[in-house]
Amino acid sequence: MANELSLPLYEKIARRNTIQRALDAALLFLLISLLVYRLFSLKNHGFPWLLAFACESWFTFIWSLTVSTKWNPVEYITYPENLEKRFPDLPNVDMFVTTADPVLEPPIITVNTVLSLLAVDYPADKLACYVSDDACSPLTYYSLVEASKFAKLWVPFCKKYKVQVRAPFRYFLGDSEPLNTSSSSEFKQDWLKIKAEYELLVRKTEEAAQKSSVPCDLIGEFADFYNVERHNHPTIIKIILEHRGTVSDAVPNLVYISREKKPNKPHHYKAGAMNVLTRVSGVMTNAPFMLNVDCDMLVNNPQVIRQAMCQLLGSKNERETGFVQFPQVFYGELRVDSYASQFVVFQKYMSCGMAGLQGPHYMGTGCFHRRKVIYGLWPEDAKKEIRNHTSFNDIKEFGNSEEFISSTSQALKGKKGFTNNLSNSLEASFQVASCSYESGTIWGTKCGWIYGSTVEDALTGLTIHAKGWNSTLLTPEPPAFTGISPSWGPGAMGHQKRSATGLLEILVCKNNPITATLTAKLQFRTCLAYLWFLVWGLHSIPELCYAVLPAYCILTNSPFLPKVEEPAILIPIAIFVTFNLHTLGEYLKTGFSIRAWWYNLRMARISSTSPHLFGLLSIILKILGLAEPVFEVTNKDQSSDDDDNDHVAKFTFNGSAFFIPGTTIMIVHLISLLALSLRLQSPVHGAHGVGIGEVFCSLWVVLCFLPFLKGLFGRGKYGIPSSTMVKSAALASAFVLFCRT
Repeated sequence: MANELSLPLYEKIARRNTIQRALDAALLFLLISLLVYRLFSLKNHGFPWLLAFACESWFTFIWSLTVSTKWNPVEYITYPENLEKRFPDLPNVDMFVTTADPVLEPPIITVNTVLSLLAVDYPADKLACYVSDDACSPLTYYSLVEASKFAKLWVPFCKKYKVQVRAPFRYFLGDSEPLNTSSSSEFKQDWLKIKAEYELLVRKTEEAAQKSSVPCDLIGEFADFYNVERHNHPTIIKIILEHRGTVSDAVPNLVYISREKKPNKPHHYKAGAMNVLTRVSGVMTNAPFMLNVDCDMLVNNPQVIRQAMCQLLGSKNERETGFVQFPQVFYGELRVDSYASQFVVFQKYMSCGMAGLQGPHYMGTGCFHRRKVIYGLWPEDAKKEIRNHTSFNDIKEFGNSEEFISSTSQALKGKKGFTNNLSNSLEASFQVASCSYESGTIWGTKCGWIYGSTVEDALTGLTIHAKGWNSTLLTPEPPAFTGISPSWGPGAMGHQKRSATGLLEILVCKNNPITATLTAKLQFRTCLAYLWFLVWGLHSIPELCYAVLPAYCILTNSPFLPKVEEPAILIPIAIFVTFNLHTLGEYLKTGFSIRAWWYNLRMARISSTSPHLFGLLSIILKILGLAEPVFEVTNKDQSSDDDDNDHVAKFTFNGSAFFIPGTTIMIVHLISLLALSLRLQSPVHGAHGVGIGEVFCSLWVVLCFLPFLKGLFGRGKYGIPSSTMVKSAALASAFVLFCRT
């Protein structure tokens, strides 16, 4: 018994990265050398030299943040086989799924996510799944009701045959079979039966979605959806499945929630939905741990909860694991990621680097939280077992529901969840899900998901880190969750614009990382890591200036680089070669091709000058009080791994303003290169004129923005709309006129 109690649940491993450190440091040295050279030769050059110095100063600052973040990468290995030997009575876990639009997020996607959660390798009586539907869609509810019937077949099937992929969409996609089948004939019969039932579920869901108004008659259990409006409706809570008894193949609890909404009451987008899920689950099951996933993040590893528990229960000090984050992995990621929306290399190097500091930032999905940490508890009070609730002036700050206050008190003391009949908690659940419940409370400010940004995940994670909690990153094989990445141009652009906007909101708010470091317990290097991605929107200005600088120099016949015959030219050449070879090496080590590296490299330039720029403009309008940023739901599209790579790699366009900057940059460089070939530049002033370095940089920019050049001659969704061309041509003409004056 003593030996079992000493069995390890996880191991922390520092990754060796001597070569990477050397390359990072060498590149930083080269950037500083270039700045020193420019500074000492500034008086001998004009405006382009000064602009290049300003931009390169920013790039050096960003790279210093990158080096600091990547410097101490760590990885964790878990031993879930030891979990029940150490903790025979496993803790309860509440699982949250959020969806907001049945059109952009088709219910069949949500259904697959829910089914994969219900079928995880964990005792069913310890689990409860809560689905938040912010669209109050009868279609979503109908799909979940139908899915609950299928779940009674699917969950036992998965556990009987130890199915690895427990989302039926992914499981039946390739007609895959589990490994350890006790009887091949019995398995085949069950497999065919389950597949037929799933196809029936899909058919019912699709037929319901095709109906013009509602998926079924709004009577009986659907009567609550009669005459409701998306942004003006009462709370709807439905207990779809309730676990009974201790049957091994039983299905966990499943609850549908559509919180109350009124036009004159702020609902705070996803953060508000998460807080309602937290409160409703608090009065129903009150599990000490909570998992939240987006509606498209399917469970890909059935051991995921056990692996998270290894971290949460195995830590000697709770401070070390305020939350456990799994990386966002997208199924079909080996396809060509032409929009750089999967961030695989970022998560391998930057997130693992943050794991060596205070831990990774909260990514908004695939994350396990301690309920008491979400309730705003500080690590010091966790040690004191919250005898006096010293984190709070009054426990009533959590609201006026006696049932919820009671559950909160138990959660803060670390007690286990309830096993009561869910129906007995319905009245209290409706109360805590009302849109007026948070009035006069600390929800959204000191506890729960924090309001004030369209990327509530990053702000909430920052708040947790600022209190002194650490987090951990788990990267199991196979990946814990797999989801859908934006697969078309406007969708990817919109998603990145929303991210840049929300991150800048955090940067300019009172709870920013700098303030948290000076006044709270955020570590200095963790502050630098947060700043690295919070400034993505600000990065658009120097990136845009640097992108048009070669064209400006060609048109004005002025240099921003040393001459080829000067020894100093070796510095920018070394920076260019080192950076590209270094990043290429990172992609190759991660398992990507040179083609994937190139697509991500060019998309970094496009994103910086387009969606991130619009994110910055959104924040400027907010500061001026002219407009508020809007939370935009990303389109989810279940695409197959068999999609043609050439088709996926093509850049798509629409009439969105996102494509104006890139089109303008392309036209400007085409004009400058044409002027150079026709010798139409301005005359040289002094001894310095444009050289081969500026021409090479202009050609490099054209290569990076090549999708826009193809778009100028493309057709349909692969062509740039004429309205965008006209606007970009006007801006390009204004730029050329500016250069000529």
